[in-house]
Amino acid sequence: MAGFADIIGHEQIIEHLKNAITMQKVSHAYIINGPKESGKRMLADAFAMALQCEMGGSEPCMDCRSCHQAVDYNQPDIIYVTHEKPNTISVDDIRSQLVNDMAIKPYSSRYKIYIIDEAEKMNPQAQNAMLKTIEEPPEYGIVLLLTTNADLFLQTIRSRCVMLNVKAVANDVIKKFLMDKHGCTDYQADVCVAFAQGNVGKALQLAASDDFNELKASALQLMKRLEDIDIYELGGAIKQIGEYKLQIADYFDLMMIWYRDILYMKATNDVNGLIFKDQAYDIKKQAANHSYNGIENILMGLERAKTRIKANVNFDLVIELLLLTIKEN
Repeated sequence: MAGFADIIGHEQIIEHLKNAITMQKVSHAYIINGPKESGKRMLADAFAMALQCEMGGSEPCMDCRSCHQAVDYNQPDIIYVTHEKPNTISVDDIRSQLVNDMAIKPYSSRYKIYIIDEAEKMNPQAQNAMLKTIEEPPEYGIVLLLTTNADLFLQTIRSRCVMLNVKAVANDVIKKFLMDKHGCTDYQADVCVAFAQGNVGKALQLAASDDFNELKASALQLMKRLEDIDIYELGGAIKQIGEYKLQIADYFDLMMIWYRDILYMKATNDVNGLIFKDQAYDIKKQAANHSYNGIENILMGLERAKTRIKANVNFDLVIELLLLTIKEN
């Protein structure tokens, strides 16, 4: 667990939380809403640690007994609500770990703080069970709901919580962080940043992932030869993409970046602005063969393929239609 000082980006949310502590205007319930891996848990951890810190400042001191316990995830008054069913937080989970537990005074701190990750998994009964607690909480009770989709909460829950929306972190901030703290090369950091779309957690995962490098190699190899393969050879290409069925969203994103690079190259003829700089030769070649209209059609085809996969349309059929769109354009 880390303090506010270790969080990359999210300055507005951090400012809000620190001000709430300083001005003693801490709410009893917060929703931290944002994409997966976007830093919600780090924000919640740092906020909980600061609230329980024995020094009483707006930033955890990292030195007192409470901070030491929090770093090791054994601070008795910071409670992480867990659930056994993978896709549901049940009414029993909320009653036993939050509602009944909150009736007992804090063990050693000023507050009792409940952190519910993936809170969108609470079913309506669980949300209703929690509602009474956040309507009339004890002085010391604080609930932090972390979610990828706040729209799944009952309106009555949303109206009683302070909503904090996690925004994308600037690309240059993430790039500097990857290069300075994780030893990424300039080019590697560019690819991770383009791919992560402002999500620090995702950028970090990609930078450390051998799977991602393998996926990228496969996608780039296919993109480079796709224009030269005949229609009857498409079956092999479909099979190649099929090996990455579970990571298909990432595969599509890599294809998107490839065609955006082609579009950028066509418009500017500037190698420095490319994400895939080390593929400049092939990108230049393809940029010469494509019309602006053709590239736009391919990018639209990729968006359609994403939507169809989400709608559970037959995988091979979606990929075949996409590859035909690319060939035609």
